[in-house]
Amino acid sequence: MGRVTVTLEHQHKHIRMLICAGIVAATLVAYEPIRHNNFLAYDDNDYIVNSPQVTSGITLESLGEAFMKPHFFMWHPLTTISHMLDYQLFELNPSGHHFTNLALHILNALLLFWILNSLSGSVWLSAFVAGIFALHPVQVESVAWAAERKTVLSGLFWLLTMAAYIRYAKQPRFGRYLAVLLVFGLCIMTKPVVVTLPFALLLMDYWPLERIGGQKTKGASQKASAVRLIVEKIPLLAMSAFLSVMTFVAQKQGGVVPTLERMPLDYRVANMFLAYIRYIGKLIWPSKLAVCYPHPHVTMSNIWVVICAILFILLSIFSIYIGRQKKYIAVGWLWFVGTLVPVIGLVQSGAQAMANRYMYIPMLGLLIIVGWSVKDYISRQPRAKIAAIILGATVLSSLLVLTRMQVRHWQNTLTLFDYALNVTGDNPVAENSYGCALLDENRLEEAELHLRKAVHMAPAFAIAITNLAKVNMEQGKYDEAVANLDEVIKHNEGTADTYYNMATVLSVQKKYDEAIKCFKKSLELNSNDSDTHKRMGIVLLVMGRNTEAIAHLNESLRIRANQVEVYTNLGTAYSQAGQYKMASQNWAKALELQPNSVDVLNNLGQLLATFGDITTEKANQAIAYSRRACELTGYNNAEYLDTLGVALAAAGKFEEAKAIAGKALSIAKANGQEGLAGEIENRIKLYKAGQPYRQK
Repeated sequence: MGRVTVTLEHQHKHIRMLICAGIVAATLVAYEPIRHNNFLAYDDNDYIVNSPQVTSGITLESLGEAFMKPHFFMWHPLTTISHMLDYQLFELNPSGHHFTNLALHILNALLLFWILNSLSGSVWLSAFVAGIFALHPVQVESVAWAAERKTVLSGLFWLLTMAAYIRYAKQPRFGRYLAVLLVFGLCIMTKPVVVTLPFALLLMDYWPLERIGGQKTKGASQKASAVRLIVEKIPLLAMSAFLSVMTFVAQKQGGVVPTLERMPLDYRVANMFLAYIRYIGKLIWPSKLAVCYPHPHVTMSNIWVVICAILFILLSIFSIYIGRQKKYIAVGWLWFVGTLVPVIGLVQSGAQAMANRYMYIPMLGLLIIVGWSVKDYISRQPRAKIAAIILGATVLSSLLVLTRMQVRHWQNTLTLFDYALNVTGDNPVAENSYGCALLDENRLEEAELHLRKAVHMAPAFAIAITNLAKVNMEQGKYDEAVANLDEVIKHNEGTADTYYNMATVLSVQKKYDEAIKCFKKSLELNSNDSDTHKRMGIVLLVMGRNTEAIAHLNESLRIRANQVEVYTNLGTAYSQAGQYKMASQNWAKALELQPNSVDVLNNLGQLLATFGDITTEKANQAIAYSRRACELTGYNNAEYLDTLGVALAAAGKFEEAKAIAGKALSIAKANGQEGLAGEIENRIKLYKAGQPYRQK
């Protein structure tokens, strides 16, 4: 008998291994198109591409900042560190970042299979639920969106916390309880939505762990009173409260939490009922899955809201009533409803009505109801087992195909929002994002069309108005751009980006004093923006305020290193301030990053040939730099030829200097550069007298 038991266990082990291999293979097939996907101009830039926290890679300083500073208005240090690690490994190759998301999702599906199998003892039921979790198209948003690392990573630590808790529940010990606290402590550092996990563990106490009251049966979890189980969760609830405060403060500072004036409470409650029913619908029939769903802005008097509210209440009553006998139904429903509470819209974050990514963990509640209901039915009707197997295989195969199709929509920003516009109604957020993607492609007329649609649908949509101003700037419609930005500012909706763009257009119009005021306002709202410091530094440089320009340009480099444009302008600022050594160092750094920058080559040639003690070595370096600039421009640029003449004269090669300067003079006259021509004529006189040209 013992040998038979060992043999059966060995067979079951092989079956479980085959199931795990099948989950991995099917998920890889479903998500294979992800390798062609790019970063999106929708949070990916802010979260990864342009984030100094991420692009600094793994350093002691960056690790400290991950814990001490919010990352894009959210405190999730482990998620931030995972992005930093990806940058360390793959830099800005999107395939590497996407692969990490996919690997985490596969790991979550395998962990879910292991947890369900250990709780239920039903291999195939657990495999079915884990398969749907892995392959359902609703999950694509969490996996194919690089910025949604927080969802798949939080899912991993959520499931690990469940696993640790199951181990503790079966044999409560202090060491095992500490393990639960430790894993949950890591979990709260991944995504704010995990605050509901302590409540989910209480549901697990009711079923399937069945820890509440009574006597402990063989192989079951340790029984305890309801009060004790609640007390047991107090440390976890305290950690959740800490995370809630950190998240609210970070998002409030970022202005991503709409006030009740902007989003009244009756709108939020009405949308809550609509969203719960729509989430169920998306799980049953996963079609028209958009990256953003427009908020309906309806009240409880709307007929569809009334229908959804009644349906929600009836489903809740039914689930609780029947859940007295079939506990999995009550637990599954309360899991679904409860884990969605932080993102259901009562505390609104952003403008969306709902989001597919919010279903990553909540969908497990509905899947448990479906899976265990089928199991119950088959136990009463064994002949239905074959039909259930065929139906299950059909469902999983269909989901695989649908997911593969859905992943392709995430290829780039244009494909993503083009699809979103096709499957939703009036959607100002999608119109704005599609317009921005067109702007990035320099398709200005199309971009303007979609951004105007966004503003027409939502006249107070400050971000869309700001982006429309950007298009106007690119089109040279500066007055229209100023009018658009001024409208946003007058309504107290001005963000750091609004003031930055206003400053940019004012600087183009050479209204430098007004531009500086707007740059300062932008930095008041976001002092850690590299581009704002850079542009303000350049304007200050134009105004001749070199000391201030140097400060802002250096601050831009502190935030984001290795910027050619900043090093170039810093060199100019230091040169104008008479700090020639610092000018030379910054231009040299710019050349390291961009060796064929003709302006920098020319500047270095001019500096080395005309300032300080001119040694033979410096003169030869000046010749090399200035000759390279001339080569790159085909010896047709009067200014660069003039610099080469200056460098040759500094080396005592006056005959060559006169020849080159003569060519420069001819080109300058032909191009109508009278001022430069006069300067070259004066320098030719010096060369004829055997004297080099020196700056005063």
